[in-house]
Amino acid sequence: MLRILVASLIAAGLAATSTPASTPTRTVPQGVSIAGVRVGGLSAEPARARIETAFARSIRVTYQGKNIWISPESLGAGLSVSAAVSSALAATPQSHIALPVRYSRARLDKTVAALAKRFDRPAVDATVVGGSSSGPEFSQAKAGLAVDVRTMRAALAELLRNGTREPLTLLTHPVAPKRTEATFGPIIIVTRGVNTLRLYDGPSLVRTFPVATGQAIYPTPAGLWRIMDKQRNPWWYPPTTSAWAKGLKPVPPGPSNPLGTRWMGLDAAGVGIHGTTAPTSIGYSVSHGCIRMQVPDAEWLFERVDVGTPVVIL
Repeated sequence: MLRILVASLIAAGLAATSTPASTPTRTVPQGVSIAGVRVGGLSAEPARARIETAFARSIRVTYQGKNIWISPESLGAGLSVSAAVSSALAATPQSHIALPVRYSRARLDKTVAALAKRFDRPAVDATVVGGSSSGPEFSQAKAGLAVDVRTMRAALAELLRNGTREPLTLLTHPVAPKRTEATFGPIIIVTRGVNTLRLYDGPSLVRTFPVATGQAIYPTPAGLWRIMDKQRNPWWYPPTTSAWAKGLKPVPPGPSNPLGTRWMGLDAAGVGIHGTTAPTSIGYSVSHGCIRMQVPDAEWLFERVDVGTPVVIL
């Protein structure tokens, strides 16, 4: 009996010495983070799960109290966690480990372009809306707004890489109007009652000319018009719809041309600003609707206005 007991104890001792001890689970040292996510004390799989969950969070873009959520998936973003977790397991305490992230540049560009389409606001130029004896009247110019596309691309890419998911304010910059009241350029105001033509540079008066305007039966049309055509040494063609021109023939450029040497046609049919072969008519309402000027005055004005210049007729 004693022999059997001793043999059993020896056998048990041999079995114990031949069975290896279980290996402890390896964990990340304390204070270690991967792309800003703390994984200290976690083993490989929990660390991996925490990183993937944190990375999947959407990016919040804010603008004037509104939130726009952008998922990493929509940017074609992905990451390789294995290498980062392996580095974390081998790191010293309090280490900060970067996370390799990949994303689609095309999708990122498309996302930022969609933000620009949604929030861009074009600038509004000043326009001439009328005039008076005091000068031209303008609509107000307004600045526009544009998303800073280049910076937003870089900011979104950085949030993907660092994994912090801090809220990102939509980055914009103002867009100045191309034309304001002060920078508007040439404007013409014709006042029929006193037969004057005033040239303005924006709100500033440049010069005043005496002119002839339309007689009562053929009045110069009041309203807001624009110069649509400019001609040096123009031909004069009799208007086919006017009884007073019946039987008249076209007149080529030259000293007998009733338009003088310059023609600035308006978008009012058949009406323009031009020189004249009848200088004594200046100051009176005697034309067939056009605005006549002394030839030197018409030549001077011609050089200082453009196609599109507003013409206000009062």
